[in-house]
Amino acid sequence: MRRKDREIRDMSDILKILASCDVCRLAFADNNIPYIVTLNFGYSGSEKQCLYFHCATSGRKLEMMKKNNYVCFEMDTDHSLTEASRGCDWGMKYSSIIGYGSLHEVTDRAERIKGLDAIMFHYSGRNGFEYDDKIMKATMILRLDIEVITAKRKT
Repeated sequence: MRRKDREIRDMSDILKILASCDVCRLAFADNNIPYIVTLNFGYSGSEKQCLYFHCATSGRKLEMMKKNNYVCFEMDTDHSLTEASRGCDWGMKYSSIIGYGSLHEVTDRAERIKGLDAIMFHYSGRNGFEYDDKIMKATMILRLDIEVITAKRKT
């Protein structure tokens, strides 16, 4: 990280930022061609740090994942524009997270439910949801095993 003065090292602070983010962006690479997709997500840190996502059972991100499942993820929040008299003195306050890890399809039913529960909890703050079998069959659950996670804040 270039700006060490903005780095956040405390994991509890990083998790507070993560909890306030609305979406996560996943960056894929294949043959020097980048692809970024924005997804809803849920976090689990119980056994290991991971992010869960849900998506359709086909599409470009899944094709790219099969070729190279090592991805970069990014999320940001707390945006606030700071104005100044000169154009170059304007700025943006923010908190952000960037990380890397391996993305995998989740096939085990119990873990699929765990992933959906993490997503639902992230957006609702609640547990105890039921999931329709028909929709479960048409939904892919992905797990990103976090290997590196960094955060920074500009205030």
